[in-house]
Amino acid sequence: MQTAGTSLKQRAIGYLVGQARRPRGLVGWANGWMFALRPSNRRRNLWAVSLLDVRPTDRVLEIGFGPGIAIAAFAGRATRGEVFGIDHSRAMVRHAARRNAAAVRAGRVHLAQASVERLPGFGDPLDAVLAVNSAGFWPDPVERLRELRRLLRPAGRIALVSQPRCPGATSDTTARAARELQDMLTQAGFTDIQVETLDLDPPAACVLATSPAS
Repeated sequence: MQTAGTSLKQRAIGYLVGQARRPRGLVGWANGWMFALRPSNRRRNLWAVSLLDVRPTDRVLEIGFGPGIAIAAFAGRATRGEVFGIDHSRAMVRHAARRNAAAVRAGRVHLAQASVERLPGFGDPLDAVLAVNSAGFWPDPVERLRELRRLLRPAGRIALVSQPRCPGATSDTTARAARELQDMLTQAGFTDIQVETLDLDPPAACVLATSPAS
C-alpha cells in the first residue's frame, strides 16, 4: 500500500526530474546556477566544444544550452562567425543571455526559447551542432537528427554528449548510451561516426559524426 509519505516523495522526485528537463520559475533559476557552478558540468561542456574543433568563421548551433557555458566557449572560438542556441526553458535562456551579454549585444550570439521539433531559421548552412544530455528527451530523435543534417553544410559536424544521471550509473551505462546515439546518427544518415569518453563519475561519452558530402 502506498503511504502518504511515499506519495509525497514520488511527487517530489517527479518535480525535480521535470525541473531537470525543463527548468522554470525560481527553482529553475537556481538549477541554472547549480549547473553552471558544478565542475563536472563545466568540464563536460568545454570538452565537447573542444572536440568539435570550431573555427573562427564557423556558424554553430547548440540545442539545450542550459546556463550557456558551451555557448560562451563557442563564441570565444567563432570570433568572426555566429553562435545560435535554443532551449525550451525560459529560465535557461535568461541565464545564458546574461552569461553571454556582450556577444549577444554584438550580434554574434543568438539565443531563443524554442524546441528541437520546431527549430527556428538559421539562415546559411551550419558548420557544427552540439547537444549535451538532451537527445534522449527528443520526440522521434532520428527524424530530429535528419532535420539537423539538412541544416548542416556538407562535411558539417555534430556532437551528441551523454553523461547518464540515473541512480547507479556506471561506465557500462555510458557505453550503452553511446551505442544508442551511434545507432540514431547512423539511421539519420550521418557518417564518420566516432566516440570519445571523458573520465567523470559516471563517464561522459561524446559521439561525433559528419554530414555526408552528398
